[in-house]
Amino acid sequence: AVMASRRLSRAAAAGDVGAVDALLREGADPGFQDRKGVTPLMLACEGGHVEVVRRLLAAGAPWNELDNDNHCAGEWASASGHGELAHMLIEHAVQAELVLGVVARRDREPDLSYLATPVRYDGDDKLLDEDNDAVMMSWEAPLMRLHARVICAAKGDVLNVGFGMGIIDGYIADENKTRSHTIIEAHPDVYAHMGRRGWMQKKNVRVEFGRWQDVLNAIADANDALPGGVSNENARLFDGVFFDTYGEEWDDMREFHALLPRVMRPGGVYSYFNGLAPDNIFFHTVYCRLAAKELGRLGFETSFDVVPIDTKSDEIWKGVKRRYWWGDT
Repeated sequence: AVMASRRLSRAAAAGDVGAVDALLREGADPGFQDRKGVTPLMLACEGGHVEVVRRLLAAGAPWNELDNDNHCAGEWASASGHGELAHMLIEHAVQAELVLGVVARRDREPDLSYLATPVRYDGDDKLLDEDNDAVMMSWEAPLMRLHARVICAAKGDVLNVGFGMGIIDGYIADENKTRSHTIIEAHPDVYAHMGRRGWMQKKNVRVEFGRWQDVLNAIADANDALPGGVSNENARLFDGVFFDTYGEEWDDMREFHALLPRVMRPGGVYSYFNGLAPDNIFFHTVYCRLAAKELGRLGFETSFDVVPIDTKSDEIWKGVKRRYWWGDT
């Protein structure tokens, strides 16, 4: 089988569809990796062999496998100038994740470890956990200003989930007119910091202490219980929502998205910050497409704006255990 798998790699590199079909029938492993971690799919992508790529994916070749240099098949395609092939892989990955997500989803136990872990403010430019991993940093400020502008466009009721350093909440309060400004924060240290900074006394600001899973579900359930549901004039609804939590994964975000139609007004704007796959632009693109698909199913029109950011300087990450963003946009 190893010999057949090696021959499969050679056939994939050569774009020999007939040989690839025959070897797969013989039992060659479509996910085989050589000593450099290179797979037949990567070699087919490098050569731009679309039909071979289709055959390998259909046979179960993993789209997200990494070689020893941490590059995936999509990056092999892009690096060789095969942009359409990279796009095809992205669409395959999105469909695979949608299907696998549905199949694999089960009642997950909530991970409350972050909320039980102390966090500290290091000057005015970072919020760190006990392992010196950054919860939030000041380089995000230009992004947060744009997020604030977008979600406050209607000058209505806005919600921010995850206070962190309070960057976006500062922009909402200081630079944008809103009817009301609600903040959900679950971490006791951050909540105490908010109290010291006077957030509980700010005009039009409502701070809700708790996990968004509890707070937002309670709001949604209360809306559902009203005659007419969200169309009832007494429903508590938001015109703009921002989501930026720490220590949560894609499935948590998906759960959050499912709640939005129950707590937002028609025409409302939703935005988020999440460093999903921060060190691999291909994987990050897959997550963006996945988010767009999921939100589309919920009735949202989705667009992504590219914003240049500067995170290259080592000085920015001084005292931080791990970088959580590697791109320049």
